[in-house]
Amino acid sequence: MGRGPFAFASVAGMKRIGLTGGIGSGKSTVAGMLADAGFTIVDADQIGRDIMAPGSPVLAQVADEFGHDLLDADGVLDRAELARRAFGSEEATQRLNSITHPAIREEAQRQFVTAEARGDEAAVYDMPLLVEQGLHELMDLTVVVDVDPEERVRRLVASRGLDEADARARISRQIDDATRRAAADVVIDNNGPKDALAPQVEALIAQARAE
Repeated sequence: MGRGPFAFASVAGMKRIGLTGGIGSGKSTVAGMLADAGFTIVDADQIGRDIMAPGSPVLAQVADEFGHDLLDADGVLDRAELARRAFGSEEATQRLNSITHPAIREEAQRQFVTAEARGDEAAVYDMPLLVEQGLHELMDLTVVVDVDPEERVRRLVASRGLDEADARARISRQIDDATRRAAADVVIDNNGPKDALAPQVEALIAQARAE
């Protein structure tokens, strides 16, 4: 098992499962099914929202870096405006990541340690950038939810209300699907309807419990 920017403590009995997929892949749907099976979910996106709560030290750093006008009178972040400023260039994105990523990793580590202390069966790290950050090397099992880019564009437009150009731009900023699949121990094909997804997730759950 590799070592990275942080290392999830490993004790006998609890599986560490990394779950990832491109935007619009349905990764959150799979995470929900794993939660229903009793697996603990460590949700990187939710952690990212939590660390930007009004008054948090991470939000203060972000405001110092990108402008205090991002905060309203109650200290609530204008997330859309932050995205416009932070994702407009590679340099700005790296500046934001240098603030938020260490805090996300620290909280994720805390949640894994807590899950292990409880004696949980498995903890799933639901993390969009799992492969990009090399965190899949710290997992016992890496799962990639795979969907054709054109289908992801269609879903993003239909379900999230993005315009097509924005959907394509967001997909293009992520690593390519082939690189993500190459890092996977399990690839879940989510190109079809949800009833085709369930048997694959059931097989994943059985594999995780058997290993």
